[in-house]
Amino acid sequence: MKRLLVISLSLAAWLATPVLAEDWTGAYAGFSFGYADADGPDGSGGDDFGLGAHIGYDRDFGNFVLGGELEYNHLSLSLGDGEGTLDGIASVKLRGGYDFGAAMGYVVVGAARADASADNDTAAVYGIGVAYPIGDRLIISGEALRQEFDDVTRSNGTLDTNVFNLRTSFRF
Repeated sequence: MKRLLVISLSLAAWLATPVLAEDWTGAYAGFSFGYADADGPDGSGGDDFGLGAHIGYDRDFGNFVLGGELEYNHLSLSLGDGEGTLDGIASVKLRGGYDFGAAMGYVVVGAARADASADNDTAAVYGIGVAYPIGDRLIISGEALRQEFDDVTRSNGTLDTNVFNLRTSFRF
């Protein structure tokens, strides 16, 4: 009975311990590995794995985190049906997030530039993500982004892209 009481009190104390908030303020840079899916006109499109790099800065305002980021994803995505290729996407993003203690959930809005063999275009980028710190300097995160480019295929149709990235960032 004593043992059950000690275990119950220990569990209650552990559950009652407040989660310490992470300080997200500072610069970071890192790499990403991801998957891109593109849907073009007349059923054209494709998918590919990509590599990327990013650099940014976050400012922690208590529970709310605001930041900006530059990102480039290198792709070799064939659009099929003679539509050309999507070679990369560069993005300028504004991030707004909520500090959940051990992790940060965030939304992304900004502008993205498609580098394609047929033509280039700029479009809005938006999405969601979650970041989790591993120690003081390392952050792992995941993002899902959406862009809708016009006139980057040879038939000048709309190219809807989704990019899913797993990211590793280093604070400095």
